[in-house]
Amino acid sequence: MFVRTENFNTFTRLYPIVTGIIVIHLVFWVLATVSNPFYYYTLGINGYISGGEYWRLLTPIFLHVSLMHLLFNSFSLVLFGPELERMLGKVKFVAVYLCAGIIANVATLFLEPPTYVHLGASGAIFGLFGLYLYMVFFRPDLLSSSNAQIIVIILVIGLVMTFVNSNINYTAHIFGFLGGLALAPIFIGKGSFQGTRSLRHIFPRGTFGHGRRSGGLNFVWILLILLIAFGLMSRL
Repeated sequence: MFVRTENFNTFTRLYPIVTGIIVIHLVFWVLATVSNPFYYYTLGINGYISGGEYWRLLTPIFLHVSLMHLLFNSFSLVLFGPELERMLGKVKFVAVYLCAGIIANVATLFLEPPTYVHLGASGAIFGLFGLYLYMVFFRPDLLSSSNAQIIVIILVIGLVMTFVNSNINYTAHIFGFLGGLALAPIFIGKGSFQGTRSLRHIFPRGTFGHGRRSGGLNFVWILLILLIAFGLMSRL
Protein backbone atom coordinates (compact mmCIF):
# COMPACT_ATOMS: atom_id res chain seq x y z
CA MET A 1 0.00 0.00 0.00
CA PHE A 2 2.78 2.42 0.92
CA VAL A 3 5.54 0.80 -1.14
CA ARG A 4 5.70 2.37 -4.58
CA THR A 5 6.65 0.05 -7.42
CA GLU A 6 5.52 2.20 -10.38
CA ASN A 7 7.96 3.81 -12.75
CA PHE A 8 7.83 7.57 -13.25
CA ASN A 9 5.46 7.51 -16.22
CA THR A 10 3.07 5.08 -14.59
CA PHE A 11 3.05 7.02 -11.32
CA THR A 12 2.25 10.34 -12.99
CA ARG A 13 -0.52 8.70 -15.04
CA LEU A 14 -2.14 6.92 -12.09
CA TYR A 15 -1.75 9.74 -9.55
CA PRO A 16 -1.95 13.06 -11.39
CA ILE A 17 -3.04 15.05 -8.31
CA VAL A 18 -0.13 13.93 -6.13
CA THR A 19 2.18 14.56 -9.07
CA GLY A 20 0.67 18.01 -9.62
CA ILE A 21 1.11 19.00 -5.97
CA ILE A 22 4.77 17.99 -6.07
CA VAL A 23 5.24 20.01 -9.27
CA ILE A 24 3.70 23.03 -7.52
CA HIS A 25 6.12 22.46 -4.63
CA LEU A 26 9.03 22.59 -7.06
CA VAL A 27 7.73 25.65 -8.91
CA PHE A 28 7.11 27.54 -5.67
CA TRP A 29 10.57 26.64 -4.37
CA VAL A 30 12.28 27.82 -7.55
CA LEU A 31 10.29 31.05 -7.66
CA ALA A 32 10.87 31.71 -3.94
CA THR A 33 14.59 31.07 -4.42
CA VAL A 34 15.01 33.48 -7.34
CA SER A 35 12.41 36.06 -6.31
CA ASN A 36 12.27 37.57 -2.84
CA PRO A 37 8.95 39.33 -3.58
CA PHE A 38 7.33 36.00 -4.50
CA TYR A 39 8.59 34.43 -1.30
CA TYR A 40 7.42 37.39 0.75
CA TYR A 41 3.91 37.49 -0.76
CA THR A 42 3.30 33.75 -0.36
CA LEU A 43 4.45 33.37 3.25
CA GLY A 44 1.90 32.85 5.97
CA ILE A 45 2.19 36.00 8.07
CA ASN A 46 -0.58 36.23 10.63
CA GLY A 47 -0.70 40.00 10.83
CA TYR A 48 -1.11 40.36 7.08
CA ILE A 49 -3.75 37.63 6.95
CA SER A 50 -5.74 39.51 9.61
CA GLY A 51 -5.35 42.60 7.45
CA GLY A 52 -7.15 40.95 4.53
CA GLU A 53 -4.42 39.03 2.64
CA TYR A 54 -6.37 35.80 2.84
CA TRP A 55 -4.46 34.07 0.04
CA ARG A 56 -1.76 33.53 2.67
CA LEU A 57 -3.98 30.84 4.18
CA LEU A 58 -3.47 28.81 0.99
CA THR A 59 -0.07 29.64 -0.50
CA PRO A 60 2.05 28.50 2.49
CA ILE A 61 0.79 24.95 1.91
CA PHE A 62 3.02 24.79 -1.18
CA LEU A 63 5.96 26.82 0.13
CA HIS A 64 9.08 25.36 1.78
CA VAL A 65 11.97 26.86 3.67
CA SER A 66 14.67 24.67 2.11
CA LEU A 67 15.25 22.01 -0.51
CA MET A 68 15.42 19.33 2.20
CA HIS A 69 12.09 20.52 3.58
CA LEU A 70 10.56 20.31 0.11
CA LEU A 71 12.01 16.86 -0.59
CA PHE A 72 10.78 15.41 2.70
CA ASN A 73 7.22 16.70 2.33
CA SER A 74 7.12 15.59 -1.29
CA PHE A 75 8.43 12.16 -0.31
CA SER A 76 5.69 11.92 2.33
CA LEU A 77 3.14 12.69 -0.37
CA VAL A 78 4.59 10.02 -2.66
CA LEU A 79 4.24 7.47 0.14
CA PHE A 80 0.85 8.36 1.60
CA GLY A 81 -0.97 10.34 -1.09
CA PRO A 82 -1.50 7.83 -3.92
CA GLU A 83 -3.74 5.41 -2.01
CA LEU A 84 -5.99 8.24 -0.88
CA GLU A 85 -6.12 9.73 -4.38
CA ARG A 86 -7.14 6.33 -5.74
CA MET A 87 -9.66 5.76 -2.95
CA LEU A 88 -11.27 9.22 -2.85
CA GLY A 89 -10.92 10.29 -6.47
CA LYS A 90 -9.23 13.43 -7.75
CA VAL A 91 -11.76 16.04 -6.64
CA LYS A 92 -12.24 14.73 -3.11
CA PHE A 93 -8.51 14.26 -2.61
CA VAL A 94 -7.77 17.86 -3.62
CA ALA A 95 -10.61 19.07 -1.40
CA VAL A 96 -9.53 17.22 1.73
CA TYR A 97 -5.84 18.07 1.22
CA LEU A 98 -6.47 21.78 0.81
CA CYS A 99 -9.12 21.89 3.53
CA ALA A 100 -6.79 20.25 6.05
CA GLY A 101 -3.99 22.66 5.14
CA ILE A 102 -6.27 25.70 5.40
CA ILE A 103 -7.69 24.49 8.72
CA ALA A 104 -4.11 24.20 10.00
CA ASN A 105 -3.32 27.74 8.84
CA VAL A 106 -6.55 29.19 10.26
CA ALA A 107 -5.74 27.62 13.62
CA THR A 108 -2.25 29.12 13.38
CA LEU A 109 -3.81 32.52 12.69
CA PHE A 110 -5.99 32.41 15.79
CA LEU A 111 -3.62 30.69 18.20
CA GLU A 112 -0.28 32.29 17.31
CA PRO A 113 0.70 35.99 17.57
CA PRO A 114 0.33 38.46 14.65
CA THR A 115 4.08 38.36 14.05
CA TYR A 116 4.09 34.60 13.56
CA VAL A 117 5.40 33.43 10.16
CA HIS A 118 4.65 29.94 8.84
CA LEU A 119 5.02 27.85 5.70
CA GLY A 120 5.06 24.22 4.62
CA ALA A 121 2.78 21.36 3.61
CA SER A 122 2.90 19.61 6.98
CA GLY A 123 -0.59 20.71 8.07
CA ALA A 124 -2.10 19.23 4.90
CA ILE A 125 0.01 16.07 5.19
CA PHE A 126 -1.01 15.57 8.81
CA GLY A 127 -4.57 15.93 7.51
CA LEU A 128 -3.94 12.84 5.38
CA PHE A 129 -2.80 11.03 8.51
CA GLY A 130 -6.09 12.05 10.11
CA LEU A 131 -7.94 10.27 7.31
CA TYR A 132 -5.76 7.21 7.69
CA LEU A 133 -6.28 7.10 11.46
CA TYR A 134 -10.04 7.18 10.88
CA MET A 135 -9.63 4.17 8.59
CA VAL A 136 -7.44 2.41 11.16
CA PHE A 137 -10.25 2.29 13.72
CA PHE A 138 -13.51 2.86 11.84
CA ARG A 139 -12.90 1.51 8.31
CA PRO A 140 -10.74 -1.61 8.74
CA ASP A 141 -12.22 -2.85 5.48
CA LEU A 142 -10.08 -0.22 3.75
CA LEU A 143 -6.84 -0.67 5.70
CA SER A 144 -5.13 -3.94 6.61
CA SER A 145 -3.72 -4.55 10.09
CA SER A 146 -0.12 -4.34 8.84
CA ASN A 147 -0.73 -0.97 7.19
CA ALA A 148 -2.67 0.19 10.26
CA GLN A 149 0.42 -0.62 12.34
CA ILE A 150 2.58 1.54 10.10
CA ILE A 151 0.15 4.46 10.28
CA VAL A 152 -0.17 4.34 14.08
CA ILE A 153 3.59 4.12 14.63
CA ILE A 154 4.40 6.95 12.23
CA LEU A 155 1.63 9.15 13.61
CA VAL A 156 2.83 8.67 17.18
CA ILE A 157 6.41 9.46 16.19
CA GLY A 158 5.26 12.47 14.17
CA LEU A 159 3.18 13.91 17.01
CA VAL A 160 5.97 13.35 19.54
CA MET A 161 8.56 14.96 17.27
CA THR A 162 6.19 17.90 16.79
CA PHE A 163 6.95 19.01 20.35
CA VAL A 164 10.69 18.25 20.28
CA ASN A 165 11.78 20.98 17.88
CA SER A 166 10.81 24.51 18.84
CA ASN A 167 10.92 25.60 15.17
CA ILE A 168 8.03 23.34 14.21
CA ASN A 169 4.56 24.82 13.83
CA TYR A 170 2.92 22.40 16.25
CA THR A 171 -0.41 24.22 15.87
CA ALA A 172 -0.50 23.36 12.15
CA HIS A 173 0.46 19.73 12.82
CA ILE A 174 -2.21 19.18 15.44
CA PHE A 175 -5.05 21.04 13.74
CA GLY A 176 -4.17 19.70 10.29
CA PHE A 177 -4.45 16.21 11.77
CA LEU A 178 -7.68 17.02 13.61
CA GLY A 179 -9.07 18.62 10.47
CA GLY A 180 -8.37 15.49 8.44
CA LEU A 181 -9.86 13.33 11.18
CA ALA A 182 -13.02 15.47 11.27
CA LEU A 183 -13.35 15.44 7.48
CA ALA A 184 -12.82 11.69 7.19
CA PRO A 185 -16.42 10.60 7.85
CA ILE A 186 -17.60 13.06 5.20
CA PHE A 187 -15.12 12.05 2.50
CA ILE A 188 -14.75 8.35 3.34
CA GLY A 189 -18.05 7.47 4.96
CA LYS A 190 -18.89 4.85 7.57
CA GLY A 191 -19.13 1.88 5.25
CA SER A 192 -20.78 -1.38 6.29
CA PHE A 193 -18.39 -2.19 9.15
CA GLN A 194 -20.07 -2.16 12.56
CA GLY A 195 -18.09 -1.07 15.64
CA THR A 196 -14.40 -0.20 15.78
CA ARG A 197 -11.05 -1.95 15.52
CA SER A 198 -9.07 -1.93 18.75
CA LEU A 199 -5.33 -1.54 19.29
CA ARG A 200 -5.25 -5.17 20.40
CA HIS A 201 -6.35 -6.20 16.93
CA ILE A 202 -3.81 -3.86 15.32
CA PHE A 203 -0.92 -4.96 17.53
CA PRO A 204 -1.62 -8.59 18.47
CA ARG A 205 0.78 -10.56 20.66
CA GLY A 206 3.77 -11.60 18.61
CA THR A 207 3.67 -8.55 16.34
CA PHE A 208 7.37 -7.99 16.91
CA GLY A 209 8.34 -11.61 16.49
CA HIS A 210 11.33 -12.84 14.55
CA GLY A 211 9.54 -14.52 11.68
CA ARG A 212 10.28 -13.60 8.10
CA ARG A 213 7.04 -11.70 7.65
CA SER A 214 7.33 -9.68 10.86
CA GLY A 215 11.02 -9.04 10.20
CA GLY A 216 10.22 -7.53 6.80
CA LEU A 217 7.46 -5.42 8.28
CA ASN A 218 9.73 -4.22 11.09
CA PHE A 219 12.29 -3.16 8.51
CA VAL A 220 9.65 -1.05 6.75
CA TRP A 221 8.66 0.48 10.09
CA ILE A 222 12.24 1.36 11.00
CA LEU A 223 12.94 2.89 7.60
CA LEU A 224 9.77 4.98 7.55
CA ILE A 225 10.09 6.06 11.17
CA LEU A 226 13.67 7.22 10.63
CA LEU A 227 12.62 9.20 7.56
CA ILE A 228 9.67 10.76 9.38
CA ALA A 229 11.77 11.63 12.44
CA PHE A 230 14.54 13.12 10.30
CA GLY A 231 12.11 15.21 8.31
CA LEU A 232 10.25 16.45 11.37
CA MET A 233 13.49 17.71 12.86
CA SER A 234 13.49 20.35 10.10
CA ARG A 235 11.22 23.37 10.18
CA LEU A 236 7.85 22.20 8.87
